[in-house]
Amino acid sequence: MIRLSKLTDYAIVVLSEMARQVGTVHTVAHLADRSGVPAPTVAKLMKAMTPAGLTTSQRGAAGGYALSRPADAISIAEIITALDGPIALTACVDGADSQCGVEQLCPMRGGWEKVNRAIRSALEEVTLADMMAPVTFPAPAAAPNSTAAQPARPAH
Repeated sequence: MIRLSKLTDYAIVVLSEMARQVGTVHTVAHLADRSGVPAPTVAKLMKAMTPAGLTTSQRGAAGGYALSRPADAISIAEIITALDGPIALTACVDGADSQCGVEQLCPMRGGWEKVNRAIRSALEEVTLADMMAPVTFPAPAAAPNSTAAQPARPAH
């Protein structure tokens, strides 16, 4: 199973809260209160999001954090990369910190890179605004009508 880190999940929640109030500078305490994410975690997220160019920070009495651009211009891939590093299913990807012991002999490297690119591409197409959109589920299929015409029973 592919899983995002809890930090990435929390980041999407916090950034979504920021996007709901465009043009507002948010304090860590305000974001923690509004999102339900603990303040120390929000502070950690903001420290990662700002250097990644997803948020801006302002110092001073009226300081805090703001989104660096609209929610529809921030991809989920950018958020994941800011917190978890390169998006990949395997360690054999450009920019990965870990090295595989059999990398030079592995016949799968090229194949996995194709999968990694497909996942990255898909995540680049989903924006923060997409994640904030209300989810609609299809109406459940109507149950078969039990009172529908039944075959006639022969009379006894």
